[in-house]
Amino acid sequence: MERIYFDNNATTRLAPRVLRAMMPYLENRFGNASSLHWFGQEARRGMDLARQRVADLIGASPEEIVFTSGGTEADNQAVLGVADLSGRPGCKIVTTGIEHQAVLSSCRHLERKGFAVSYLPVDSEGRIDPAALAGLLDEDTILVSVMFANNEVGAIQPVREAAAVARSKGVLFHTDAVQAAGRIPIDVEALGVDFLSVSGHKIHGPKGIGALFVRRGLTSPVLIRGGHHERNRRAGTENVPAIVGFGEACRLSKERLSETAAATRMLRDRLEEGILARTPGARVNGCPQNRLPNTSNISFPGLDSQLLAINLDLMGIAVSTGSACQSEVREPSYVLMAMGRTPEDASDCIRFSLGPENTASEVDRAVDAVAGLAEELRKE
Repeated sequence: MERIYFDNNATTRLAPRVLRAMMPYLENRFGNASSLHWFGQEARRGMDLARQRVADLIGASPEEIVFTSGGTEADNQAVLGVADLSGRPGCKIVTTGIEHQAVLSSCRHLERKGFAVSYLPVDSEGRIDPAALAGLLDEDTILVSVMFANNEVGAIQPVREAAAVARSKGVLFHTDAVQAAGRIPIDVEALGVDFLSVSGHKIHGPKGIGALFVRRGLTSPVLIRGGHHERNRRAGTENVPAIVGFGEACRLSKERLSETAAATRMLRDRLEEGILARTPGARVNGCPQNRLPNTSNISFPGLDSQLLAINLDLMGIAVSTGSACQSEVREPSYVLMAMGRTPEDASDCIRFSLGPENTASEVDRAVDAVAGLAEELRKE
């Protein structure tokens, strides 16, 4: 069976050029990047080049990049690190109800420690109103965290406007750009953010590597303590092969960004048009315009979304019913609930997230499969 992969927001296939870039550091260039001898400095040079490439993808400087084990750690470092560095029980953090669990769980942890957390609402398209943010900021607010693009519905937030509001109040601003990086242009200088999280495995790089952008001049929040790695910003021997792979993935993503965005947008629109035309009642969730070009979240009222996803998988088509981090939890999508959907409406959706390897024939096969399965499942 020829399988089709439409779950790129969960993870992406490792690009062959990324694997080739990593191999020397898995075999012969094995030195510890903190060692002063030739072996260590050879590893250090590979890591320095990767740091430059990560910075280039988001318009940052290399010294503003802190390598982490992934997007989750980067989010934790920003939220928990700022709370540890700048806060005290009673201080406030502002976020949204549609953030990744890496942010939401960190905020809930801080609430148990005595911090206050305010949740900025989103509209029916999954977007915040930056003007509403100003009313939530006070002298006790230490951080605002608003994700760049949502992992379930693809909604792109007005980050630049929200960051400007936070800055006008003297409040630090973090954005989780894990889903946005490599799919839409990012320029941290234009955005005005203080912290930004990215991850390797969402852009055809390896798993287990990510980075946190920390604006130059800020005292870096610290999550993992120990040695003097990453300029005292993240302790632990660096994962050089993954860092090198991450750097190459960032280079390729930047090089191909416009082409990839256009191709995936065309396929996404073809998928949506086909499903809506052939599947009665189906509707697209999220913002029609301000949305990731590769992401489509579609509701199928009256159908069991997990049953539909399982049957699609049996036909060789991989999709998801929401965030991969929530896939084992049989609950309505908290993202769609925050957008005003009922629990029933928030339980009947399928997420299709496309990549540059997908083709029009794969999309057409998926449309046929969804239409046929929807008809069969409604008869049962």
